[in-house]
Formats: sequence, C-alpha cells, structure tokens
Amino acid sequence: QVQLVESGGGLVQSGGSLRLSCAASGFAFTYHAMRWFRQVPGKERELVASIGTTDYYTIYGDAVKGRFTISRDNSKNMVYLQMNSLRPEDTAIYYCNARMTPYEYWGQGTQVTVSS
Repeated sequence: QVQLVESGGGLVQSGGSLRLSCAASGFAFTYHAMRWFRQVPGKERELVASIGTTDYYTIYGDAVKGRFTISRDNSKNMVYLQMNSLRPEDTAIYYCNARMTPYEYWGQGTQVTVSS
C-alpha cells in the first residue's frame, strides 16, 4: 500500500533552517509529482511546494518563494523540503502528498515550530 512518512520537523528559532524528508513507498514514485502542504489548526491546508517527476518542474506558494526549496531523489524514493529563513508564521504541521487521480495520499505530518 502507499506510504508516505515525513521526518525532520522540530523547533527552530526565527531565521533558522530545517530540512524535511518524505520517504515514499508502495507506488511507482518516479512517475508521480509530489507535493508538500502545511496546516495550522483552524485553517485550510495550504500548498507549500510541488515538484514534477524531476527537479526541473517546481512550484512554490507565494509565502515561501525564495526561502524554501523542494527536491527529490528518485533513486531513494525520497522528496525533501529545505526551509531557510524560517519565520514564526511558518509554524504548522507539514504533510507530504502524492496524487494519483482519483486518489490522494497523505503522510502523518511533521510539526515545525518557529520561535520568535
């Protein structure tokens, strides 16, 4: 079955960096775009970044452009989110996502907390 397992979250000071990882299994990873979302309690889940089947095609949410970088390693079935210049408003649970229409798959999420 499809599994997405996030790791790398934690507590960091404003201006710091974190690198999130998502280990994917149970599907043909190489052939699917991957995405990172984030969610704050009481708010809708927000798209952070998306990557196509290679590093060439990437999309970022306006709030993270220029600070976050999404990448993937198809040899390891991994997708990453490098987060730099973190701000308190980046505090959220971050989720890895794979869409295989009509299905969507989510990881369990990893908490990122940025202190001011």
